[in-house]
Amino acid sequence: MNIKTLTSTLGIALTCIAINAKAQKTINEGVATFSTTIQGQPAEAKQYFKADSAATIVSFGPGNIKILTTAKHDYLAVLLDIPVAGLKKAGIATPAEIEEGEANYPTFTFTPTTETKQISGLNCKKVTAKDNKSGKTYDIWITNDIVVPTTALPFYYANVGGYPVQYTAFQQGQETTITIKSITDGKAPAGTYAIASDFEKVGMSDLHP
Repeated sequence: MNIKTLTSTLGIALTCIAINAKAQKTINEGVATFSTTIQGQPAEAKQYFKADSAATIVSFGPGNIKILTTAKHDYLAVLLDIPVAGLKKAGIATPAEIEEGEANYPTFTFTPTTETKQISGLNCKKVTAKDNKSGKTYDIWITNDIVVPTTALPFYYANVGGYPVQYTAFQQGQETTITIKSITDGKAPAGTYAIASDFEKVGMSDLHP
C-alpha cells in the first residue's frame, strides 16, 4: 500500500470514528419520560438520574409516587403524595427488604439479534432476554446512541448492552411494558433526590392510606 492510499484509508477511518463519536451522546445527569400504569390505570412518569442516585416520579389521577434509589442498591424509599386522601408518607426499606425485593426479580441471559428499528428518534436493536428462573423470554429494544449512568437502567438490565428504550419492567410480580418517549440531559429540580420535611417517614409495611 503506497503512502497516498494509506493516507486516504486513514482519513476514511478517522471520519468514521468522528461520525460515530458524534452520534453517541453521553448523559451524566438527566431525565427520561415514559408512560406506565398504576393499578391498571395509565400514568405518566419521569425518571431523574445522576451518577449515584435516581428518582422516578409517577403521576396518576389522585396524586404522585416518587421512588428514590441509589447506584449501590443500598437505599430505597417510596413516597406517596395523595392530597385527596391527606396522605404524605415516605416508606423507607430496610436492608433485608431491599435484598428480598431484588431476589424476586428475574435474572437474564441476553442474546443480541440483528433486528433494528427507530423508537422515539433513537436507533435501536433488539436483544432477547431469557429469564433464568422462569424460562420466559422478552424482547428488549436498546440503543447505543446514548451512554448513561447505571442508575438510569433497571438493575436487571444492567448488562443488556445498551440503554433500554422499549422493555418489560417488573414490580411486585407485575409486568409492565415501558417505552421511553424522550431522554435529555440537565439537572433535576432542587429536592428531587430527597425526602421533603413535610413527609411522614414510616416503614414500608406502613405505607398505605
